[in-house]
Parts: sequence; structure tokens; C-alpha cells
Amino acid sequence: METTSQITGRVRRRRVFYIPGYDPIHPRRYRELYRKESAAQGRLSGYEIAIAPASGARYGWTVAAGIDGEPVDARIEVLVWSDIVRASMASGILATYAQLAQTAWTYIASGALRRLMWLRKGPVIAALYPVGMLLLQLAVAVVLGALAGWAVGALIGAAAAGGAAAWLGGAVAAVAIVWAVLRWFRRKDGRFFAYYLMHDYAFAARWGGANPPALEARMAEFADAIAEALRSECDEVLVVGHSSGAHLGASVLADLIRQGRVPAGGPVLSFLSLGQVIPMMSFLPKADRLRADLHLLAGTNRLFWLDVTAPGDGCAFALCDPVAVSGVAPPDARGPLVVSAAFTQTLRPETWAALRWRFFRLHFQYLCAFDNLPDRPDAYDYFRVTAGPRTLSARFRARARSASRIDRPASCHVTMAA
Repeated sequence: METTSQITGRVRRRRVFYIPGYDPIHPRRYRELYRKESAAQGRLSGYEIAIAPASGARYGWTVAAGIDGEPVDARIEVLVWSDIVRASMASGILATYAQLAQTAWTYIASGALRRLMWLRKGPVIAALYPVGMLLLQLAVAVVLGALAGWAVGALIGAAAAGGAAAWLGGAVAAVAIVWAVLRWFRRKDGRFFAYYLMHDYAFAARWGGANPPALEARMAEFADAIAEALRSECDEVLVVGHSSGAHLGASVLADLIRQGRVPAGGPVLSFLSLGQVIPMMSFLPKADRLRADLHLLAGTNRLFWLDVTAPGDGCAFALCDPVAVSGVAPPDARGPLVVSAAFTQTLRPETWAALRWRFFRLHFQYLCAFDNLPDRPDAYDYFRVTAGPRTLSARFRARARSASRIDRPASCHVTMAA
């Protein structure tokens, strides 16, 4: 039997489960981002929204909002896996260069890299950036080391200390300078993001598209929390996956559906994927589990799936239907509904001009305020979605899919887990 929220699409109480991407920083950054940006969007759009810390074992916060004259209470909880990310980033300089070789080989030898380039150049360039930057850093270090070695060798030779001593002294100086330069680049990675991105792509490539056991365990715990919410008296359970968190969200939800933990008479279940990079995982040979999860979600009637990206986000596979391009769309696919956040329209010209070359900042714009939202009911607004009085389906089900979406199968690996 359908619930009132399923029939009317109205929400008074919502549970939101947010899954971040590959991020070593504690989730409190997302609480502070929500606090700051929701206040900004409220001022721009004329609604009230306030947050407060939430008690309990899982990290999160509560939201009290007054939007369109209707009060809404929400609780947002975050899948914490920043510790797993930090552990994967603990590699030293030499290990990172070894990761570079392994990751490049995985994507090239599997055919994934060539197929990914058929979709969007932006995220592929973003994937190649750390490879190029790390090799450039190594080249700079080697050149400076060679110059230092030549200079030291010449000085020792001029002191008539002998050819062997000059050679040895020059070699020691060269190695020392090479290592010092590489260490300097490593310390300054907050500016270059080469090591961070290399660890990100290596994390996906290491298991060939599968999730490591530690992350699967964390996902199972999060699924239990979602299942508990689906048995509660809230009106909507909304799962949000950002960046690489989108493919984690797909797997968590697929597990819940397979296990029969989505009650027909429970709260409305919704899935919002933002700035997704799912093909970076689903195109790899061992992503059988993920491909099966995508296939299931695309054909189920147990949830509504909205996928939001923007061509201005060079780090996402913008307007790519993640199921279709992975080659696993069922014949009767219901979703996802692929729409554009249209940064060039939803941000003021001066804001867009200030952000358009800040690629990492733009990748987080989906979680931020938009200062030029068009006056239409189906405009994407993260805070109306997470704290507004309508379900995700009620707000977007009448919206047409983006005419610019890419839905042709492109992956050469389409096997699915049984």
C-alpha cells in the first residue's frame, strides 16, 4: 500500500545519507560547507534553514528548514571513510611512482582508458594530469640533480682530488638534489594535487574496479543505517553520492534491494548522484559487482534516481548515463534521470568567470549555493532537495532528460556478478 508521501510527494521529515568521494579530510568539512552554503542559498532564494549537531554513533547533523512556507526537519548522516582514504595515501614518493606505473598499465592494458576517452575528455585529462605532473616533477628533479652533480664534480676536480672522487661527489650531490626536489614537490601537493589524484585513481585501479574489504565493511554498516531509516516514520530516505561516492551509493542501495530491505509501505526511497565518475570504475575488468548494481538500480521501481552533472565540471562524466555507457542498461530501464546543473545558467556570469578554471572547486559546486537559479520548479538546488517539502521524484519526475546526454554503450567489460 502506498504511503501518504508516495502519493502526495510531500515531506515533513527526511533522512539523508551522504556518501562523499575519495577525501582524506574528516566529514566535518561537509557539515561546515552545508552550514555556510545553505545560509547563502537561503538568503538568495528567500527561505530559512538552520543546522545543529546531531547526537548518535554516526557522524551527522540536523536541519530545520522553512521552505515555500512549509516546515521540514531533516537528519543528515555521512558515510565516514576518510580514514581508509588516508591509509591509502600513506605511500611514500617511490611507492607513489610505482602506483603511477601500475595504474597506467591497468587502464591502458584493460582497454578502459581508450573507451573512457570516447565519452568525455575532461575527466580523462583529469586522470592523466597526475601522471603528467608527477613525471614533470621527476624530470625537473633529474635536471636539477644533474646540474648540481656536474657543478660539484667540477669543483672537486678543480681541487685536484682525482677523477674518481669527482665522479663520486657529483653522483652523491645529484641524488641528494633529486630527492630534495621530489620531497619539496610532495610537501607542496596542496597546490599541485598530483599525489592526491594519483592515490585516488590508484585506489580504483588497485582492485581492478572492485572495492577493498575495509570499504565494503563500512558500506554494509551504512546500509544497516539506511535500512533502519526505511523502517522509521520519516517521509523520504534520500541517499546522496558525490563524485566516487556515487558508485558506492549505487552498490549500497542495490544490496538493500536484493536483500528485501526496502519495504513497499515505507518512506519514499531516492538516490541523488552528483558529479559522478562511475565509468572510471565500471569500465575496469573486475567491476562485476558494480555493473550488476547499476543494472539492478536502472530497472527497479523501488527508488527514484536522479543523476546531476554539468559540462562545466571537468572532473565528472557530465551528462553520461552511467548505466547505459557501462553497457548494462536493462531493456526496460527506468533510470537514472540524467539532468544538467547548467553552471553557465545557474551561476551569475561574474561567479562563473571566477570559478570556471577552479576545477576542483567546481567539482563541489553541486553541494553549494547557486546565485542565479532560474525561476522554475525543477531547478537543481541542493538545499531544496535535502531540506525542502517535496520528494526528489515529486520535484524532478516531470523534467525531461538532458538532450545532450550520452547513453551509447562504451565499455569493453560488461560482465556482471551473479
